Amino acid sequence: MNNPVVAEGDLHAAAVESERFRFSWKRLAGNLGPALIVAVAYIDPGNFATNIQGGSNFNYNLLWVVLWSNIMAIILQILSAKLGLVTGRSLPENIRDNFSRQAVWVSWVIAELGAMACDLAEFIGAAIGLNILFGIPMLVAGVLTGVITFVVLGIQKYGHRPLELVIGALVAVIGTVYVLEMFLAKPDWQQAAVHTIVPSLSGQSVLVAVGILGATVMPHVIYLHSDLVQPRRKSGDLLHIKRLLKWEIIDILTSMNIAFFINASMVIVSAAVFFKYGMHVSSIEQAHQSLTPLLGSLSSFAFAIALLASGISSSAVGTIAGQVIMKGFVNFTTPLWLRRLVTMLPSLIVIALGIDPLKALVISQVSLSFALPFAIIPLLLLTGRPKLMRGLINSPRMKWAGWTVVSLIIILNCALLYFTFTASGA
Repeated sequence: MNNPVVAEGDLHAAAVESERFRFSWKRLAGNLGPALIVAVAYIDPGNFATNIQGGSNFNYNLLWVVLWSNIMAIILQILSAKLGLVTGRSLPENIRDNFSRQAVWVSWVIAELGAMACDLAEFIGAAIGLNILFGIPMLVAGVLTGVITFVVLGIQKYGHRPLELVIGALVAVIGTVYVLEMFLAKPDWQQAAVHTIVPSLSGQSVLVAVGILGATVMPHVIYLHSDLVQPRRKSGDLLHIKRLLKWEIIDILTSMNIAFFINASMVIVSAAVFFKYGMHVSSIEQAHQSLTPLLGSLSSFAFAIALLASGISSSAVGTIAGQVIMKGFVNFTTPLWLRRLVTMLPSLIVIALGIDPLKALVISQVSLSFALPFAIIPLLLLTGRPKLMRGLINSPRMKWAGWTVVSLIIILNCALLYFTFTASGA
């Protein structure tokens, strides 16, 4: 006769064993995805602009900024994913549940403005890519960008996994392009390695260095990541959550380092090509035009393809993030096509008015400096609450790292505002 107590114990032991973290390439492939979608925001057209300027003006000297910006992004994305997995709710929903009504509404408005600023850069970047590749007028290219983004977003109705695969394919295109670009550019690898590790900053390079940081740490994907992990959360069991968190950390480390490789490649190629020939590139179009005589038509064509892939993928991700922000803060959902249409309008207006795309990109990145603290500070406060995090609160080391990141971002973004407006007034 079977002992029900023993049988129940065996079942529990089997369940525990099944939930244990055991690495395999098959499991890795199945768990990669949410962070890859998030990583798209770290290689959007705003990054193209700042990284190209950094390399063409200051050689390899600012590669360390790319590295440290990436480390900051990794810390913040781990915190966002952990909050989402433990609570089963997104960061905006947790802010709505745990802060005053006034704070929630202020945070929502600022988050929406930040998402629109991100979308402006991403949308214009994709339009520039179409313009460069096919000679399509910018306004028509802007409308076409909206149509393409609609198609990409339509994949979401088949589930998160198909969208993750499409976004992953677009990231692969960007990565492949920059492998090709580095092969053609033949950079000084010794100098690149030294400046990745050793900080080097001059008075003239501060603005570009802060711009690289501002283009890297994006508030809308801090909100988004906490929502993207939800489909993988099957229960509130802590053992299950801990296992998922370990996989998500691997996903974050893998995806963020892919973004680091691409961003670093942009700086390296720009330094090896433009700085080497004394060319101080100040726009994406100029970078494309200059690549043809220096590295050949294949290089300039590949650059335009990467820019287009970056703009389309990041624009789609920005629209999804906007949905998460609105639903989380005010519990209101709009059709995805309507949100895409609304967020297209500012970009089309900018293009129709003939405003310099580079200036629009810079203004959009500066605007993000206002939104960042409103995402990061609540994230740190929430992940430090024992009752909310059920024993998975931030360790002392993570608290120190998190608040250090916040302090640096606020200081450097204030510097970005100061130098931007000082330069504008000069």
